[in-house]
Amino acid sequence: MKHNITLTKKSKSVKGTVHLTGSKSECNRALIIEALSDGKVKVENISDAADTATLLQVLGHKSKVESQEKNDSGLETQDLRLVNIGPAGTAMRFLTAYFTLQQDEVVLTGSARMKQRPIGILVDALRELGAEIEYVENEGFPPIKLKGSLVQLSNKVSIKGNISSQYITALLLIAARLPFGLELHIEGELTSRPYVEMTLAMLQSAGIQHAWTDNVISIPNQGFAETSLHVEPDWSAASYWYAIAALADEAELFLPGLTPYSLQGDSVITEIMANFGITSQFKDGGVYLTKEVKPFARKIFDLKSCPDLAQTIIVVCAALGHEATFTGLETLKIKETDRIKALQNELAKIGVKLIEKGQVYKLDCSEKQIPERIFVDTYEDHRMAMAFAPLALLISEVEIEDADVVEKSYPAFWKDLEKVGFDLVIRG
Repeated sequence: MKHNITLTKKSKSVKGTVHLTGSKSECNRALIIEALSDGKVKVENISDAADTATLLQVLGHKSKVESQEKNDSGLETQDLRLVNIGPAGTAMRFLTAYFTLQQDEVVLTGSARMKQRPIGILVDALRELGAEIEYVENEGFPPIKLKGSLVQLSNKVSIKGNISSQYITALLLIAARLPFGLELHIEGELTSRPYVEMTLAMLQSAGIQHAWTDNVISIPNQGFAETSLHVEPDWSAASYWYAIAALADEAELFLPGLTPYSLQGDSVITEIMANFGITSQFKDGGVYLTKEVKPFARKIFDLKSCPDLAQTIIVVCAALGHEATFTGLETLKIKETDRIKALQNELAKIGVKLIEKGQVYKLDCSEKQIPERIFVDTYEDHRMAMAFAPLALLISEVEIEDADVVEKSYPAFWKDLEKVGFDLVIRG
């Protein structure tokens, strides 16, 4: 049953300490590395995110195994392991590569939305390497049937760089376990480069060496080192607190555990939010956020390297009436929902237009209004819920539909809002 949450905030100042969960992006990579390392790598500070819980369950071989039954695709699953990862996008991409090296024969499926999210580019690359993968329903989309024990046919593969960095990461994660290693050629511009750099840095921490020259990443066959991978707090989750600080009249927030030397590309939120008068001071083992009045000067935001911040930043700009321009949003249409369309629909409720011209997006705030109440649809997208929640600092009542979607990456979000003075009413 879906639950809606109505948010109110009487005071327009925000003060407090917020302990963030471990990074979903880091943790999901670390768990695959651990699973491939034959027990040599251990993961510390595992994320509370639902996507991570799903991945943990699958890697622990606790996922449901269907025997002599049919799944919802009508596929006979006798002697198959049926793995349903629900809406977990990283799990779908990473496990697609991971299962090619396992002994199992697996059918990998997910939610209705997951079956609409493309996987063909990754499948094509894995097939070139020698993987046996079949589509169960629609060509190019989950569910897919994978036969393990990949017999490597080639160590060279090319993949487009501007679709999803998760495809590239999935290949890099298994590269060292391939008998002949991997020489990965990235075609065109690389979207979300920090996520690829994160993957390589974590692999290196686990003893896996690589070479990256121009558009080619090479990883030879090699073993993992005995080590522990400590997962940092989630900078993506931190971005919502930066948004809250930006919309508050006064803000004094402390986020423990965050450092200025993060592997996470979303740590760039510190630089982006400086445009809105938010100062980030790293001390006492975390980051302090404070707000000062500052004229808004920056008009163009290139979010190519941090697309998961797009909703947060766009909503803040819209709420403050800043007619900013955005680029680097190409991947947003194939996320948990079509995030461009979702933003356009919901921003219209405060009179703001997000206008698309090719690959450039511009806010038109000329008819912006602040209503007494707003109802926000979330489109089964955790980031829609959390990006729009800060509007409660400007709007008397903000009702968020299907509030449980935040469990995907930040289960404690609503409780953390309560701790700093937001009032919540749960319905449904």
